[in-house]
Amino acid sequence: MTNSTIKILLIDDHALFRSGLKFLLETEKDFEIIGEAQDGLQGVKLANALHPDVILLDLDMPVMAGKETLQQLLNADPKLNVLILTVSEDDDDLLECMKIGAKGYLLKNIDTDFLLNSIRKTLEGDNVLSPEMTTKLIGQFKSAKHQDDEPYKLYETLTPREKEILAWLTKGVSNKEIARFFNLSESTIKLHVQNILRKLNIHSRVQAAVFALEHGFNKI
Repeated sequence: MTNSTIKILLIDDHALFRSGLKFLLETEKDFEIIGEAQDGLQGVKLANALHPDVILLDLDMPVMAGKETLQQLLNADPKLNVLILTVSEDDDDLLECMKIGAKGYLLKNIDTDFLLNSIRKTLEGDNVLSPEMTTKLIGQFKSAKHQDDEPYKLYETLTPREKEILAWLTKGVSNKEIARFFNLSESTIKLHVQNILRKLNIHSRVQAAVFALEHGFNKI
């Protein structure tokens, strides 16, 4: 995506916030705001018509709330890059959005560079979380106990190297950092991650990290 414009759709019910966000993002030469929606229903319609590269989605909106909007967006196109941009630090909101398939969960108090880098990282195949939300996500699963055998059966379909890479995904590191650790090419790591997602029947790195944390598969 380095030589092309990243097309972005904004879905947020606060007009003033959208205006400020649009102004900020359009100062970047590789960003283009192709649409704005003031509620989830309008956002879903625009996404279907405009095919954005990245969607920035608020949670608390009228007509259709953010989590329902996220579900409908991904039902229509599971490969959509949807980043939650919200004031909500609620653990349940975070976990539910990640399980649905959001590519990231960002708080509106993040600094400008973090937001810009997060959008670009999403297009590189990474998932992004505000630092405090990463801590919350990990903390939720540290003491969890699960009796269902199905996750373990899925886990055992992974190769030893895929299990290692799955554990690294829980650390929130990029493909480049994992490649450096294993002394492999970044393209090889991307292929391993794709195989992990396929075997676990999930759609994003964050979902894979949630799966690993939830069932204790995060030991490196």
